[in-house]
Amino acid sequence: MGPLSRRAFTVAGLSLLTAGAAAPRRHEEWRGESGEGEREDGTEEMRGMWLATVANRDWPSRPGLTASAQRAELRAHLDMAVRRRLNTVFLQVRPTADALWPSPYEPWSHCLTGTQGKNPGWDPLGTAVEEAHARGLELHAWFNPFRVANHTDRKRLTVAHPARKHPDWVVPYGGKLYYDPGLPQVRAFVEKAILDAVRRYPVDGVHFDDYFYPYPVKGHTFDDVKTYAAHGGGFRDRAAWRRHNIDLLIRETGAQVRRVRPEARFGVSPFGVWRNAAKDSRGSATRAGVQTYDDLYADTRGWVRAGWLDYICPQLYWNIGFAAADYAELVDWWAQVTEGTAVRLYLGEALYKAGDPAQPAAWRDPAELSRHLALAASCPQARGHVFFAAKEVAADPAGAMTRVVADHYPWPVDPPR
Repeated sequence: MGPLSRRAFTVAGLSLLTAGAAAPRRHEEWRGESGEGEREDGTEEMRGMWLATVANRDWPSRPGLTASAQRAELRAHLDMAVRRRLNTVFLQVRPTADALWPSPYEPWSHCLTGTQGKNPGWDPLGTAVEEAHARGLELHAWFNPFRVANHTDRKRLTVAHPARKHPDWVVPYGGKLYYDPGLPQVRAFVEKAILDAVRRYPVDGVHFDDYFYPYPVKGHTFDDVKTYAAHGGGFRDRAAWRRHNIDLLIRETGAQVRRVRPEARFGVSPFGVWRNAAKDSRGSATRAGVQTYDDLYADTRGWVRAGWLDYICPQLYWNIGFAAADYAELVDWWAQVTEGTAVRLYLGEALYKAGDPAQPAAWRDPAELSRHLALAASCPQARGHVFFAAKEVAADPAGAMTRVVADHYPWPVDPPR
């Protein structure tokens, strides 16, 4: 009998994983004709991790560490990425309208020293780019566009903070402060602040996550009535106007990144459900409580179809077979969205859920994430995976990351270009 097709081999591997055995890997499946580390279709594979700084989630481990201690922790995360045979790190460099580089527009981040605006005595983003490249890793700079603070007291912001200089830019909502995306001057400022980092450093990418208009908070209203009155003429309703505002952010940021640093790629990692099929026939067969189009005013499907992104990495943070949002269903749906476009599809993986007793039982099986990679291997549009987040990549809850590496990452591969 001749060699199995790629799809047949993947299905066979998935059945073995489901039975609890590690799937055998063919040498040819990982090394293409054009060189080591390529897939059979000749494309390189994304193996990424997010490195979150907001509230010191992953790094630094706490605010106020010395510069040398912060550097050492950063290097340790990058070294761990190499040991896990990853090739890309998404470093959060603007967590709350602040900066992990000497920005002329925004203050130094609180997560570094414990005091917003205090110089940490070194350049974290510049160092991260240099250290990542020295290890063969790509470094994508991850920005949160509109979140200002995880509290509502503007007086706690540094005196020179733009949100204090321009209080009309800021909306309190759900216990946090946000810039108002409907103000043209806000979008212009956010884009200018982001592009400063892109000009200064040879970053390999510019990355947004899932925060645009904030997630709904019961009993709270995002008060942009005056902004809508001033700028919403010509739109059928406020929702359409809000989506237009986020469309402008995405289209303009992508265009500016390509102009300033053409070799860098621009991508977004949205919440995994665009719309439920019950709401829109083009949507996924899901019953998600949040839909990016309706609740975050982010037309993620539209951005892909318009070609405004270089890649999209939906956060598919559910297990295979989860009734409300099945991982397998969403892989297929996003594959159809990206098919025929130049936008690459990477899949966001909930490593943080592995072994958590509060999660569905599937997450207590160390092989759950490995099954995700086996399933996605049969999908030509899926070009790799990004794991949330760095702390768990190191801690390896339930042995899930070790299992992924053993089953799917037999040797290092180059970052996708």
